[in-house]
Amino acid sequence: MSVANDDGGPAAVFEHLWTPYRMAYIRGGKPTGDHDCPFCLIPQMDDEEGLVVARGATVFAVLNLYPYNAGHLMVVPYRHVPDYTDLTVAEVAELGSFTQTAMRVVRSVSGAHGFNVGMNQGSIAGAGIADHLHQHVVPRWGGDTNFMPVVGLTRVLPQVLTETRALLAAQWPAAVPAGPAGPGQGVA
Repeated sequence: MSVANDDGGPAAVFEHLWTPYRMAYIRGGKPTGDHDCPFCLIPQMDDEEGLVVARGATVFAVLNLYPYNAGHLMVVPYRHVPDYTDLTVAEVAELGSFTQTAMRVVRSVSGAHGFNVGMNQGSIAGAGIADHLHQHVVPRWGGDTNFMPVVGLTRVLPQVLTETRALLAAQWPAAVPAGPAGPGQGVA
């Protein structure tokens, strides 16, 4: 017997957990300007609205809006460039430093056992936003791939993103100068 989805067709592989609170992002997240890259728009927002964990001189750390695991964040250059080879020496250095700091902070806050760190270069390689380089830092724990994602095809996140952002931001060292920021935002 075939299971039908809401449209009457075959059911998708993954089950759905309905999250109506995300509709505010969907409706409000559609930029109206000529340049609608979310990684270019986020630095103009305040930290809480944009889920920004930390701002540096050339890069910023932001929570992934659709995380693989709790604490999944991305390190993103302010400049709109698609490829790692487009970064300046200073951007490469700060991207690396922010990645190290992200791992230390997430480990201290959540006790992560390991990390997946990487970037998908180009849409053919799986980049969801291929035009603006970003590096993922995904915390992992022993047993985090349990029956829910494997059998239930569902991810369970134990904390809302705003709470995760606040925890990580509070632990992030303030030793870097701020880059582009929204009104009254940035690291001093």
